[in-house]
Amino acid sequence: MQNDSNEAQEYDSKPSKTQRKKTMHDLQKMGEQLVELNDKALEELELPEMLIDAIRETRLITKYGARKRQMQFIGKLMRQIDSVPIQEKLETWQQRSLNQNVLLHQTERWRERILADTDALTEFARTYPIADIQHIRVLARNTLKERNADKPSKSYRMLFQALQKVLLEQTNDGD
Repeated sequence: MQNDSNEAQEYDSKPSKTQRKKTMHDLQKMGEQLVELNDKALEELELPEMLIDAIRETRLITKYGARKRQMQFIGKLMRQIDSVPIQEKLETWQQRSLNQNVLLHQTERWRERILADTDALTEFARTYPIADIQHIRVLARNTLKERNADKPSKSYRMLFQALQKVLLEQTNDGD
């Protein structure tokens, strides 16, 4: 009886075949993310040399079948290392990228609103009291003048940069 109980506990503690396959697929997907990284990012992860070599080799493979086999090999190599710190770093980078995209879209929306509606600048000033509203007003006015004169849009870019700087400062002060 006691022997059966020990075997049942041992069986329950082992991951099922489905769980093992899922883990292998997850590691392979992480390996695919690693292949897409540049060399500087790979160095930052401090991966074993054998894994880095396999990743670099994968980048050179163009045939689908060969690339798939190489990705499986990377997955196998990843099972031999602790992948948690790698996953955390990849998630941090992905979150930073998402935050940058949000900032770019937010800056773009503000720029278009300020150029389209004079009341938007007042709203921007209320929302972001640290902003140099006079400078932003001049850039918006110059942008509209450049558009009407069919001139290159230097002020348009400068307005974007000024708005982005304010949004970044506000974000950093909030942290």
